[in-house]
Amino acid sequence: MKREASTQKLLVLGVDGMDPKIARKFMAEGIMPNLQKFLKKGSAREDMGHLGSVPTITPPCWTTLATGAYPGTHGITCFWRQSPHSLDAVVYNMDSRNCEAEQLWNVTAAAGIKTLVWHWPGSAWPPTSDSPNLSVVDGTQPGSVNMGVAQLDFEKIIVANEEITEVQYAPKLERPAGVGCIISDLGAITEEEDKEEATDMLEIWYGEAAMKGAEIREYIMGPENMEMVIEAIPHYDLVNSPLKDAEGWAAAPADAREFTILTSDGIVRRPALILKNADGIYDRVAVYKNKKAEKPIVELEVGKMVSGIVDDINKDGVLKPACRTMRVLELSADAKAVKMWISNALDIAQDKLWHPKELLTDIVENVGPVPPVSLVGGEDAYLIENIFEPAWDSYSQWQAKSLNHLIKNRGFQVVFSHLHNIDCAGHMFFHLAKNLERWSYTDEKVNQEFIRRFYIQTDKYIGEFLHLLDEDWTVLLVSDHGLLVGEEFPPQIGEYGGINIQVMQELGYTVMKQDENGKNLKEVDWEKTTAVQSRSNYIYINLKGRDAHGIVDPADKYELERKIMSDLYSYRYKGQRVIGLAMRNKDAVVLGANGPQCGDIFFTVDEGYSRLHGDGLSTTDGAFDTSVMPIFVAAGKGIKENFTTVRTIRQVDIAPTIATLVGVRMPAQCEGAPIYQILTEEF
Repeated sequence: MKREASTQKLLVLGVDGMDPKIARKFMAEGIMPNLQKFLKKGSAREDMGHLGSVPTITPPCWTTLATGAYPGTHGITCFWRQSPHSLDAVVYNMDSRNCEAEQLWNVTAAAGIKTLVWHWPGSAWPPTSDSPNLSVVDGTQPGSVNMGVAQLDFEKIIVANEEITEVQYAPKLERPAGVGCIISDLGAITEEEDKEEATDMLEIWYGEAAMKGAEIREYIMGPENMEMVIEAIPHYDLVNSPLKDAEGWAAAPADAREFTILTSDGIVRRPALILKNADGIYDRVAVYKNKKAEKPIVELEVGKMVSGIVDDINKDGVLKPACRTMRVLELSADAKAVKMWISNALDIAQDKLWHPKELLTDIVENVGPVPPVSLVGGEDAYLIENIFEPAWDSYSQWQAKSLNHLIKNRGFQVVFSHLHNIDCAGHMFFHLAKNLERWSYTDEKVNQEFIRRFYIQTDKYIGEFLHLLDEDWTVLLVSDHGLLVGEEFPPQIGEYGGINIQVMQELGYTVMKQDENGKNLKEVDWEKTTAVQSRSNYIYINLKGRDAHGIVDPADKYELERKIMSDLYSYRYKGQRVIGLAMRNKDAVVLGANGPQCGDIFFTVDEGYSRLHGDGLSTTDGAFDTSVMPIFVAAGKGIKENFTTVRTIRQVDIAPTIATLVGVRMPAQCEGAPIYQILTEEF
């Protein structure tokens, strides 16, 4: 029986990492008025939450939201999937071709509904439907649109003063390729060894290296390898420049001062002038292509961030127009010292993740080029306040304008959208919002205020779409998971970037080779290793006949699993139990965490030792009124107004609710049920 649609227009407003528990706290403080308006117009549970899938990791959860299927069914069980060739290696997994469940947007497109999927990091790219009704933008990583493929140059801090005698360039520290969800160079993690053009990820992506090769071996040996430690360290290029009176310029005032900015990995010079205002006060910087130029590339006032700056970047000898954001951070009144930031540079013409490609041209011409976000900050509160947060605010507003432009001018009827601002901030500094011994020199109150700022930023973003409720749209606000402020620094188990060593080594299951001094090498001794813990929630038995170096007889597997689970429950860290749940693959079906893409044992870390998210259940709470619970609020046509339901809402229920609202069939592998209680139509 074909159902009648309750709405003709529906927007899924996805905000990665948005936690309803802390959002309710901020609503009570009066700093999220748009969320309050949205809630009053629609329906939700009293806690505004829903039960997320496990693992509570970005790709599985967004894929569940898109398919209505559990991770064990759709097969996207982490950022990475286990390599078929080795237990200590993973391969990149944010590839729609790995998804074994039908995405709802394919259903709506096939039903003749014009559908847009915008930067959805869960089985969206490449498009898996050839319907002309389906448009897809990115989805290969969660950060920001084009972040993984269009970056031509890295972020830089420029310091200039009279004491510096020559221009100096210090490139950034490199991040390990397999760590963290902030992925800015997909070429580094999807390339095949013989590919020479590794910097152009998409040429390799379509060669299917993402699925067939590109093994990553990341060993979590100790705290220095953990994401929260790595992300806490600011990463940027540093440029030091002399500062002197301007000379040799075609159009420089007599009292101007000059310094030099280096771009393009340090090989291109951009001269800059410090200028006076009408009152004779030095208050702005003008950046030029060269001293002969009559007009600057951009003119910057102190303290004001400017985005949409287009300049040529020299990439491997080829000049490419790129978009940057810049800000003058400090400028002395006498123009003897200046400090400024320039963002990474994104190729403005990089359209390989736009389907159809004309969408990028439309956005660039009518909204502006894709603005880069910042990835600096961490334990440096100055950088978060002056760069990281305002850069994300600029990007969030660009995205809101882009979506509204496409909705208004392209006639999209169903839109699936995703924003990563809160989650990116979480991975950067949320762990600093409680005074832990490792970061005793940071101020938890300062970092708590930064969390508030990102929720205020998100409320502003939500406000950009409230007008749709007056235009007969239905809007669903969802997230994949929330984010914890950790109660304790976690042990090395449950980190999702690779193979975790500490706990499994202490328990005697993973054995590492050692040097002559007895220090662990980054190499597993497979002749002595019976099991390894890989990714956030999985333990694999080193099984004969299945694994390349297997030593465990299949007949002994069941008893070994029993012993491992018993030892995990008995394991103590700082006197407390670490493991919350441990179960065999076949038993994890009750959580939807079973199947060939999951380990032999599925486990969760207990509340108290959880990281931001991923290693625990969505019911896990943390400090500063945070939780891993994802948000769910719905409003508009077909949704009851100012209504609170007591129903337990699960992540698998959201896709069938959308299908019911827009009057299409359920996705083929859907395992959830519509949230009947919030719908105006009775079933």
